[in-house]
Amino acid sequence: MIYTIQQLAAWSNAELRGIGTLEIERLVYDSRKTIIPEKTVFVAIKSSSNNGHDYIYELYQKGVRCFIVESDQSIDYGYYSEAGFVVCDNSNDCLQKIAAEIRQSFNIPFIAITGSNGKTIVKEWLNKVLESNHKTGRSPRSYNSQIGVPLSIWMLAKDIDYAIVEAGISQPGEMERIAHCIKPTHGVLTNLGQAHQENFQSLQQKLDEKLLLFQSAHTIFYHGDNELVNASVTKQYAHKKLLSCGYKSHNSLQLLVVKKEESGSTLELLWQQTKFSITVPFHDEISFDNVLLVILCALDLGMTVEQLRRELLLLAPMAMRLEQKEGINNCLLIDDGYSADLTSLELALDSLNQMGSKRGLSKTLILSDIVQSGKTTHEWYQSVVKLLEEKGVSKLIGIGPQLHSVMKGENAFESTDAFLREFDGNSFQSEAILIKGARQFTFEQISAVLELQRHKTVMEINLNALAHNVKYFRSKLLPETKLLAMVKAFSYGTGSFEIANLLAHQKVDYLGVAFADEGIELRKAGITLPIIVMNPELNSFPLMLDYELEPEVYSFEVLDAYLKAVQRQGYSRVPIHIKVDTGMNRLGFLPDELSRLLEVLKQSSDLYVSSVFTHLAGSDEAVHDKFTSQQLSRFNAACSQLNNGLGYSFIRHALNSAGIERFVDQQMDMVRLGIGMYGVSALADENLQQVTTLRSYVSQLKTVKAGETVGYSRKGKYAKDMLIGVIPIGYADGFNRQLSNGVGHVIINGRKASVVGNVCMDMCMVDVSNIPVKEGDEVEVFGSHLTISALAKTLKTIPYEILTSISRRVKRVYVME
Repeated sequence: MIYTIQQLAAWSNAELRGIGTLEIERLVYDSRKTIIPEKTVFVAIKSSSNNGHDYIYELYQKGVRCFIVESDQSIDYGYYSEAGFVVCDNSNDCLQKIAAEIRQSFNIPFIAITGSNGKTIVKEWLNKVLESNHKTGRSPRSYNSQIGVPLSIWMLAKDIDYAIVEAGISQPGEMERIAHCIKPTHGVLTNLGQAHQENFQSLQQKLDEKLLLFQSAHTIFYHGDNELVNASVTKQYAHKKLLSCGYKSHNSLQLLVVKKEESGSTLELLWQQTKFSITVPFHDEISFDNVLLVILCALDLGMTVEQLRRELLLLAPMAMRLEQKEGINNCLLIDDGYSADLTSLELALDSLNQMGSKRGLSKTLILSDIVQSGKTTHEWYQSVVKLLEEKGVSKLIGIGPQLHSVMKGENAFESTDAFLREFDGNSFQSEAILIKGARQFTFEQISAVLELQRHKTVMEINLNALAHNVKYFRSKLLPETKLLAMVKAFSYGTGSFEIANLLAHQKVDYLGVAFADEGIELRKAGITLPIIVMNPELNSFPLMLDYELEPEVYSFEVLDAYLKAVQRQGYSRVPIHIKVDTGMNRLGFLPDELSRLLEVLKQSSDLYVSSVFTHLAGSDEAVHDKFTSQQLSRFNAACSQLNNGLGYSFIRHALNSAGIERFVDQQMDMVRLGIGMYGVSALADENLQQVTTLRSYVSQLKTVKAGETVGYSRKGKYAKDMLIGVIPIGYADGFNRQLSNGVGHVIINGRKASVVGNVCMDMCMVDVSNIPVKEGDEVEVFGSHLTISALAKTLKTIPYEILTSISRRVKRVYVME
């Protein structure tokens, strides 16, 4: 839809300045996104770490002419003579008012989905089921926040039959504002769990907040087996149509029996006194919970059981996020091969532009037909062509009968199989490739041939979860406390550049690496944040200076060598970071060496002390709290001595991840966040999210007869017949040999499979006798079912060792919603 900026001002009761007739088609709030100036409005939003108003001048120079701004900002409106401004008290509130007005123009079922977990998957599955017979519109990916909800409503097409919108909250007071935007006719409540619980006094308070979303709804769908949820929903909304699902007999849709088979699970259900069965391609309880809500909602909206049977079989464990992978011939793959519509395509192209530009790669799109778009083939193809021109995409490969008919060139293929038959890997060189296709085109086959590595054991790093954890630790700090993020040891085994790039977007103040070559690699990749090298080698100082890396100085030898390098290369006022040993007995100046250190520093005007820090030896264990207090006392004394002697202040830092959790009152000027970013907590804090998942697959199934042996040294010998699964992960990949012979296990289809025999270099064997399994099934080595902390406990080690021991030959896959 096209609006005028005058309309936006009127809808939000805001002041209009400048030209009111300017037309608007696109809405943008992130200046880093690819912005097409024509008919774009930029919403300047202030946050704790950024201020969108700082980018108005830059965007105006690029051609943007419409802005939503806040009245307390100093803006020279006269300078922007060709622009129009909506001037409001709060940009976010203004955006929500505009969305609420747009919402009123729809006279269709509006389905709102909220809950602690499962919102996105339920939304996607429900959309998949409904779009078989109707035109639907939905929130892109996980657009469920105070900003994401109004953006979702803005993006809805006018000719849809159903709107499906996600709504998420993180603290009290947020839901009522979102509810005003959506005004749903139908409400879906998914799982109620611990997410964001730190901001609520109780689960009841959080549930009450979520239920505010359904004030305008006439029908509510929820899990009736949860006693707290059932009691609250029936009490607050007794006058509405309430439909529940679950195992218990009082539910509107009752799950009677689950029969698990190799290809999936058959659910026997009872609905309106009629029994029927539906097969779904899942084995786990979480998927059952999610799909029950989809079935319940679809039945109420008029779908037949036969239609559901057909559509649910087509569901897959869908990727709701972009996957970034290394490709062949210096290519970068951005895999979004599970949906194809114009809205999600534009968002994915933004990611392509960002990621490709950072690496200086040309941009390629592999696209399937856009089915059920409501437009003719020519119409939607022209929309695609326009998007590609705007986003700077140089090559389009079209797959599907519609694209084949309109493109009529060497890059158009009738089907995925046709593309694969003619596939030539050498035709892809130094490209950022977005793979974007509807599920039915099975673009995972294309992704497989374009990926660099064929070792199917992969470590998945969820960048959204990592960002969540950084924000969670930051929430414990004072606003002025700086954050040093540790990315040493290949970012604890998860990949250097990708993690550092995310941390830069999270506005951390420093990065920490172990050795200079790690920092140089980040600089070459375009990371500009200050970087501290925690263990600098003396011969690396010239390169460190060239790449603006800042050394930890822990001895007089290091100090003297670095000073000479600085003077030799003609630098001045170079920052250093002084390490004080307060009891760790590792690197650092001892307290009785500080007087001599001060003498050297006062004579060295070419250096200045940027920070002083220490390492706590036992901050993660209460048994060492007395010693930790002694260390902190010694450190404070050392800082006072250095401050007085130098005559200027510096950054003080002592706390690591565990220290932030247990000694937050000692945060000083900066803290160092490391393993906590990856969801590992000294307090087993449920608010942290799992970041890393190590996955493999069952490469072969084999029946072993009673008395036969399995593996090297014939250690695996069993008294009964056994079905074993061979998994291509071994100790060379980081799967510890101490897990042999039943000590360790993996997770297959939601069940434990114990290790059989000795772990080999490249593979291991597990007992799958009592598990419904087939060759090719996914294996979780660690992740949401088997945490890194639990695995570390089994091995009598620490999570750091688990993460950093994963071999570089194991492919890293980065996922981001």
